Amino acid sequence: MANLEKINSYRDDLVRIRHDLHQHPELGFQETRTSDIIARQLAAWGIEVHRNIGGTGVVGVLAGQGGAGRRIGLRAEMDALPIEEATNLPYRSRNPGVFHGCGHDGHMAMLLGAARYLAEMRDFPGTAVFIFQPAEEGLGGARAMIADGLFARFPCDEIYAAHNDPTGPFGTMTSRPGAAMAAADFIDITIRGRGAHAAEPHRAVDPVAVGVALVQALQTIVSRNVDPLHSAVVSITKFQAGNAHNVIPHTAELAGTVRTFEAETRALVASRMRDICTGLATSFNANIDLAIRPVFSVLENSAPHTVAAATIAAGLFGDDKIDANAPLRLTSEDFADMLKVVPGAYFLLGQTEGPALHNAHYIFDDALIPRGSLMLATLVEQRTRQ
Repeated sequence: MANLEKINSYRDDLVRIRHDLHQHPELGFQETRTSDIIARQLAAWGIEVHRNIGGTGVVGVLAGQGGAGRRIGLRAEMDALPIEEATNLPYRSRNPGVFHGCGHDGHMAMLLGAARYLAEMRDFPGTAVFIFQPAEEGLGGARAMIADGLFARFPCDEIYAAHNDPTGPFGTMTSRPGAAMAAADFIDITIRGRGAHAAEPHRAVDPVAVGVALVQALQTIVSRNVDPLHSAVVSITKFQAGNAHNVIPHTAELAGTVRTFEAETRALVASRMRDICTGLATSFNANIDLAIRPVFSVLENSAPHTVAAATIAAGLFGDDKIDANAPLRLTSEDFADMLKVVPGAYFLLGQTEGPALHNAHYIFDDALIPRGSLMLATLVEQRTRQ
């Protein structure tokens, strides 16, 4: 079993790397500096490095010294979010409007810690495959890597990924077999009306009024169309129209997301959205264009691999810190696409409770790095022997 004391001996190096990545965040498919750092670190530890997979993706391959064994994949994300950081940390983002507000910098540090430990010890059979993925935040980085031959070039018998959980408590591990996280669609709506002077609204077809009615109507889909025993979310997250106090604009733009677990519910929500847009366009004498983009699949963990990860976590952190049948989450994760190709498990590691993910005040807990590295390294050491 991997040694926490050994990993802690280079904790400061991992934290330094994490803070550097945090200061220089990059959006999806733009992670050039990030991938340079990852590749340089892996190569320095004697790990075989492959670059430009699915865009800016990096893969490290490390053979153990224990002879033949299984090939275990470990994945971390590299991209940041288009959020202005509001933490005032000494190592806060230097890139305006870009922020590691989901902890991907911490996930990279954890995987780098596992890679360094495994490279120094090599006390396992088979092969470890370290996957640093671009563009997890809704841009299809997993699909891009798979399309670029990820698993054909670097076959894996099973694959795992960890994510921090700022709801805590610190030191816990949660997962669940089967469907664990929701499918996600992104929606973009353009309303075209007729602009006019704000003092003469009768001469306009006001896209703001149309948009307000549309947002209210879309919220009724879940409450009045979806079976209450099935989960769904419709969230409008953007409403942009006009730029003057005395002008009714010509257009308005809305955007948001839909989260579901069942294909039937997903189709129902999409159908109702189209019907509502068509009906309101007729009612207001406006034009409404709706685009629905399927972005994430339902994340489905393999039951045996979920149990295996939970068993390993229990051995590391204690039985009382493990929940292997955690509630469903309506958040989404494109690791789902990798799990459709290779069986494995996705799990959450509790950190010190604080602001939520995707919040401008979110702070990754550096104390989680050695524990995450320990978990990932132990997965390789134990699962390569199966």
